[in-house]
Amino acid sequence: MRAIVMDQIAGPLAVQEVEEPKVPLDGVVITVAATGLCRSDWHAWAGHDEIVLPHVPGHEFAGVVAAVGPGVKRWAVGDRVTAPFVEGCGACEWCLSGNAQVCPEQQQPGFTHWGSFTEKVVIHAADTNLVAIPERVSFEAAASLGCRFATAYRALTGRARLVAEEWVTIVGAGGVGLSAVMIAKALGGKVIAIDRNTGALDLAASLGADHVLVADGSDIPAQVHAIAGGSHVSIDAVGSEQTCADAILSLRRRGRHVQVGLLPPVEGHPRVPMARVIAWELDVFGSHGMPAADYQGMLALIESGAFEPQKLIERVVGLDDAADMLPRLDTANVAGMTMIDPTR
Repeated sequence: MRAIVMDQIAGPLAVQEVEEPKVPLDGVVITVAATGLCRSDWHAWAGHDEIVLPHVPGHEFAGVVAAVGPGVKRWAVGDRVTAPFVEGCGACEWCLSGNAQVCPEQQQPGFTHWGSFTEKVVIHAADTNLVAIPERVSFEAAASLGCRFATAYRALTGRARLVAEEWVTIVGAGGVGLSAVMIAKALGGKVIAIDRNTGALDLAASLGADHVLVADGSDIPAQVHAIAGGSHVSIDAVGSEQTCADAILSLRRRGRHVQVGLLPPVEGHPRVPMARVIAWELDVFGSHGMPAADYQGMLALIESGAFEPQKLIERVVGLDDAADMLPRLDTANVAGMTMIDPTR
């Protein structure tokens, strides 16, 4: 089968022929119908995660079950499925309490093992980690849920506890940020979206953002305070010292910040404006996706039409184009999500 293969960190990528995966005892093999190109994949390519070479990236996907291990009880060949990007072990106290996203023995496709930028991918502990896709939800829409949409949904609901009429500053109008715009508006929030890409901001405005600000080197926190007196909630959906600081400094006193974008180390540690966090008693949360156990409420909202993740998909490309795009993802000036169709 064909796959995008990394043979070196931060090196050129190529589509190669690789062996088909073997089904785990407690897992499944899935034929990939759609998989998203995400900034987290760029972090793995750049060497910010521990991976074993050669490696196949890709961590958000949807498809059809092609093979089932003998220990799997809930799934069968032919099922339409997706999965969170964090695979819990299915046996620890966190998995058993519905918090597989913080399982200490977690696996992650595209990081701890070969991912979804290929024709077939493996999911372990399938009875804990798989999610059925309703017939009315497309594979492309379902693939967007595994990282971006689910991450944004849980960041706003499970972590920040956003309530109607609160101001939300969302830094980054890529996949996660635009998902957060949609969710925040559906929950009754007032949204300020920030990005360096005006095309992305136009899309954010079309999805309901009340204000958009261009990250052009100007004082973003001052602009947010001028608009809203500071936001109640902020989300850094990019992951850099600047975007993290802008998000935190945009908060009003006693505000809540959720860090979603991965912060690469700078001189050993990312710098965060902790003096403001302490002085204004800000709450700072990490958010690491969402477990399969929490998907049903989100899927019900999608089926009802309240959320339409397919609106965020801007382009669908094949594996060869994705191999060329991935190394440039940190500087790419694109709006919305890029989906990969491995059959192209």
